[in-house]
Amino acid sequence: MPKRKIAVVITARPSYSRVKTVLAAIKEHPELELQLVVAASALLDRYGSAVNYIEKDGFEIAARVFNVLEGENLTAAAKTTGIGILELSTVFDNLKPDIVVTVADRFETMATAIAASYMNIPLAHIQGGEVTGNIDEKVRHSITKLSDYHFVASESAKERVLKLGENPEMVFNTGCPSIDLALEVENKTALSFNPYEKYGGVGAAPDLSEGYLVVMQHPVTNEYKDSRKHIQATLEAVYKLNKPTLWFWPNVDAGADGTSSGIRAFREQHQLPQVHFFKNMEGKDFLELLKNSNGLIGNSSVGIRECAFLGVPVVNIGSRQNKRDRGNNVVDVDYNQHDIEAAIQNIIQNGKAAPSFIYGNGKAGEAIANLLESLPLQFHKTIMY
Repeated sequence: MPKRKIAVVITARPSYSRVKTVLAAIKEHPELELQLVVAASALLDRYGSAVNYIEKDGFEIAARVFNVLEGENLTAAAKTTGIGILELSTVFDNLKPDIVVTVADRFETMATAIAASYMNIPLAHIQGGEVTGNIDEKVRHSITKLSDYHFVASESAKERVLKLGENPEMVFNTGCPSIDLALEVENKTALSFNPYEKYGGVGAAPDLSEGYLVVMQHPVTNEYKDSRKHIQATLEAVYKLNKPTLWFWPNVDAGADGTSSGIRAFREQHQLPQVHFFKNMEGKDFLELLKNSNGLIGNSSVGIRECAFLGVPVVNIGSRQNKRDRGNNVVDVDYNQHDIEAAIQNIIQNGKAAPSFIYGNGKAGEAIANLLESLPLQFHKTIMY
């Protein structure tokens, strides 16, 4: 019997971190052949060149899809998705995978789902069934309806997918693959690398030995016109507190120009002797950085998932993670400088949170690979209404 060919499409740096252990498990599985497709912002230097880390980790890339349209607004996002459908259709026609795997809820993942569905290729979706209250939620639920297999990250996500009418026999709570990486750094009590030497970046190089903050704040797609105002509140709060801070660049989303220009303008107007800026970092290193920090500030889903497992305190700003399952590590605040300041001071004072296992126990990659090998190949669904 020939090996079952599994095409996994990576479209952004967070997507790679989310499924790195799935890729490794597929690659090592004796009955599976990994066909890795790297697309969209994962190929672009300005967003950290995730492709470089993918290759460094020893994964062979079967195809590259350059489909990001410049502009970082709603029109560019829609057109990027359209170009993705065109290009991925050609890739799938060439690779002829048995199953296509798509990840989470970014707008580029819609292209993967549409192309595979119209080509009668079975589609597996990782991290379906979650809610946030913005465009990502529409994308995620749409991909659920296009998908044949569902590898969800929590029990509430599983229940939601079932309520959408999906066949219970094709919905599996595997946990989140990103927790697999978190498990690997769970016992790290000190940084094993120098982030300035290993990753460069720009800005000051504050001493991290007495504690530090990590900031990762992305624009919100349905609030993208306010992205500069939103980042301004966080910049003012971090500047006022004057704590050692490692700040990461935003994703390629509508509003990213506002977030980026807000950061650049603030840097030009203020001395920031305690802040260093990075584009990207290897997934395991980033989690190790978080594990040993005083906390994460911003609106990244890593604060909801991996930080819950690791007990890292999080100040979650704004609406981007609305309604997602939370551990007791998260403090929610609005885009208000004083509220952000107070919340940061509280998490520093209170210290680490108790670990939470709502997103799994760190064994998702292997579970997903085994399911991809054993599930029947199908692209027609029985909807259970």
